[in-house]
Amino acid sequence: MTDLREPADGIPASAAGAPQAPDPRAMPPWLPRAIGLFLLGVAGLFVVWWLLLRLRTLLILLLVSLFLAIAIEPAVNRLARRGWRRGVATAVVFLVLFVAAAGFVVAMGSLVVGQVSNLADAVPGYVEETIALVNRTFDANLSSDTLVAQLSSAESPVRRLATGLAGSALGIGVQLLTLLFQLLTVALFTFYFAADGPRFRRAVCSVLPPQRQREVLRAWDVAVEQTGGYVYSRALLAAASSTATWAFLWLIGVPNPLALAIWVGLVSQFVPTVGTYLAGALPALVALLSSPLDAVWVVAFIVAYQQVENYLLAPRITARTMSLHPAVAFGAVIAGAALLGGVGALLALPVSATLQAFGATYIRRHEVVQEAGPAPA
Repeated sequence: MTDLREPADGIPASAAGAPQAPDPRAMPPWLPRAIGLFLLGVAGLFVVWWLLLRLRTLLILLLVSLFLAIAIEPAVNRLARRGWRRGVATAVVFLVLFVAAAGFVVAMGSLVVGQVSNLADAVPGYVEETIALVNRTFDANLSSDTLVAQLSSAESPVRRLATGLAGSALGIGVQLLTLLFQLLTVALFTFYFAADGPRFRRAVCSVLPPQRQREVLRAWDVAVEQTGGYVYSRALLAAASSTATWAFLWLIGVPNPLALAIWVGLVSQFVPTVGTYLAGALPALVALLSSPLDAVWVVAFIVAYQQVENYLLAPRITARTMSLHPAVAFGAVIAGAALLGGVGALLALPVSATLQAFGATYIRRHEVVQEAGPAPA
């Protein structure tokens, strides 16, 4: 027989096991977890941002060290293939770079000392000529003794300037020590990155699957090739520019032609965009102190040589190393300076060349249809 009895609570038997509809006013069960994950993510972003701000200087030093290590790695690899131990090969490359840097500093130091000495010797004559010009023009009655007395008084601008420089000497010394420490830090990291390059790559690849390992090694090889090519091509162009500039300055009799030629070669090639103008300004100024006509000849030579370099030397030298469109190079320098300041401007060109090489390697190109227009001549 069928049991027709009602349940004890009065609910019909047919509705006793039916699921109840959810309350629309109740909080979804996944929402607290989503809110917690969102807050945790925001807190993590703040922590990462705080760490980046605190470690910004160290990260920039590491980036510069990595760039320098990649730049000198071709030379280190060449010595290592000849049987040299990698640490010894790196030390030899470092020694060559140190000697070159020391020679540049000594040459520029002698240039600065010589020009300051010449300027100090010429100051009395400039003062007398200026006083005579003022007396003739404004019908004044100035004398050099009166001017010297006014300049040497306690309230003179010269005294105030000297007092301000003396007060900031401690700050300048601290900044120089900080710069020296940063240079030593970059040198130390660069040495370890270059000497332990293969070990560093193996450590990175050991945590990746084989396919990813091949991609990382290919990317590393492209970076080494492009960065090394950049430094190699810039060094050749700097040597050519220094040689031509030294010969011209020596020919017209400009003082300190060797130091000025080294300055022009290095600054014009390794300082992006404005390097040519900064390089040419110094020899023109030195020549101007000797003879205005020599300064005109120096400016004319700098402009003429720049055209020869742009149209004859640079295309041949950079054809096998690194070639960037001028607009791309200019935009890269601006972007690098906006991100990392002067360091970013210096690193912009090799990084752009590396990215361009990646694009040429991984981006598949297709034949352009006729509607796109004729190919450039």
